[in-house]
Amino acid sequence: MAGGVLSFPLTSFHEDGSLDPDGFRDYVAGRLATAPGAVFPACGTGEFFSLDEEEYRQVVTATVEAAAGRVPVVAGTGYGWAQAARFARIAEEAGADALLVLPHYLTAAPQDGLVAQLAQLAARTRLPLIAYQRGQVAYGLDAFRRITTIPGVIGLKDGHSDLDRLQRLTLTAPDGFLFFNGASTAEMQARAYATVGVPAYSSAVHAFAPEIANAFFAALRDGDDGTVEKLLRDFYVPLVELRDRVPGYAVSLVKAAARLRGCPVGPVRAPLTAPSAADLADLTTLLTTGLALVGAAL
Repeated sequence: MAGGVLSFPLTSFHEDGSLDPDGFRDYVAGRLATAPGAVFPACGTGEFFSLDEEEYRQVVTATVEAAAGRVPVVAGTGYGWAQAARFARIAEEAGADALLVLPHYLTAAPQDGLVAQLAQLAARTRLPLIAYQRGQVAYGLDAFRRITTIPGVIGLKDGHSDLDRLQRLTLTAPDGFLFFNGASTAEMQARAYATVGVPAYSSAVHAFAPEIANAFFAALRDGDDGTVEKLLRDFYVPLVELRDRVPGYAVSLVKAAARLRGCPVGPVRAPLTAPSAADLADLTTLLTTGLALVGAAL
């Protein structure tokens, strides 16, 4: 999965908020045509938190069918372990290859509880699990060692960007254990993560501008620091500044950008909100600039 950008597709909705299965099929097929390393449906960018079980089934099934075995399909799951296991069963039936275990809902928990959460889920699914530490989930060294011994737990996605802690985890991990950079707008920290042995990263930009995401990935892989820094300076940094204006823009701004590209993704669901007219105008200008940097157009 380190051979290409990790794609986290948006979930398509109609204007009335209902699921748009046909729009999603078209959209995810377009993402897969740009050669990602793997595709992660129904995760944070895909508004997992807003999907009911039948909608989740349709989203994961459509992704598996579109991927057709070309790349791994890693479906999101989450909440408490009992509900996570219900989604896991659906993902199994749909043919997903693995699960990304999103941070549990609301409650702070001790390290023993974080380990038990994964163990309970692992005992109830045949699918491999990738733990996601972010928000209230952060594994200490002892807890991390313990989760690596749980049958079926194969990796860790990190969203804390504590590289000191992450380096300790990578040096402790058994051979073959997977690590992913899951920082917000992961490209901003991709070079830093790579220095501690974590080159694979998720890309929200791939959801709306795979041309930019793939150009950045290629430049980073090839050691083209000039291109990396130009894209960071002229596109990614302004994007992060725009993203940080309003809570929830990490998803709703991405969805707005996809709509600007003609992608059939529709609106976000509440409690997320659409970008303001002023922010949408700034996004349009920035997206036009970013695409021009890689020889593409809006």
